[in-house]
Amino acid sequence: MPDTTWVAAVARLRARREPGVLVTVATVRGHAPRRAGAKLVVGRTGTWGSIGGGNIEAVAIDRARELIGTPGSEPELMEFALNDKVTNRHGVQCCGGTVTVLFEPLPVVPAVAVFGVGHVGLELARVLARHHLDLHLVDSRPDMLTGERLDVLADAVARIQVHHTPLLPEEVLAELAPGTHVLIMTHDHAEDAALCDAALRTTGLGSIGLIGSAAKWARFRHRLATEGGHDAATIDRIRTPIGITGITGKEPATIAVSVAADLLRSFERDRH
Repeated sequence: MPDTTWVAAVARLRARREPGVLVTVATVRGHAPRRAGAKLVVGRTGTWGSIGGGNIEAVAIDRARELIGTPGSEPELMEFALNDKVTNRHGVQCCGGTVTVLFEPLPVVPAVAVFGVGHVGLELARVLARHHLDLHLVDSRPDMLTGERLDVLADAVARIQVHHTPLLPEEVLAELAPGTHVLIMTHDHAEDAALCDAALRTTGLGSIGLIGSAAKWARFRHRLATEGGHDAATIDRIRTPIGITGITGKEPATIAVSVAADLLRSFERDRH
């Protein structure tokens, strides 16, 4: 199997939102099955590539899967002596060399869905796009999602998915991966209200945030209880106002930085 398959394997895990570990032969002294730079990608059930087979690869796979099951795991090095005097878990390799292997966890990145890509939504997308995450941008207005307008995201680190939903933007909620954080900031209060109701009925979402004033939230809260039939504990899943308390500026870029910082804090909590 060519070494280039490890690149596709990492991309495949990312697309499936599955964790994994990238295992690399970091150094080789003496004889070893593979040269430095050989790579193996380990997922929960599958592997792609090879660092040489035998004991070294079997132990590496075992350790990689331990790291997959450990929240907040960090990169680490492991050294293997390849001689018949070393007792190994999966047999003997007598190449005579010493190999150091680097383990790099590939966690599932956070996911965020921004409903409403107006002035604030676009500024927020610009900030979030600089981070390793899956970013969904949803709007019912096609002029908010033109290539020219979204060109500011061309250098994004995030994987961005754009959703144009002219009729029912809330249908996107059912497509989101479990744990996705939802931010509701459309141009239309009726659209916001429908999204709040649908988000509370969608299982598995992360946080739900709503932009707006205290008066807007009072109206929404009443409607969610009376027309939506949601109890108080369910309604309390929606956080409003969003952002860092104490940052009170009204400029779109200021709001965006505040909301993004609050989200990053949530990501840190989720990681641990």
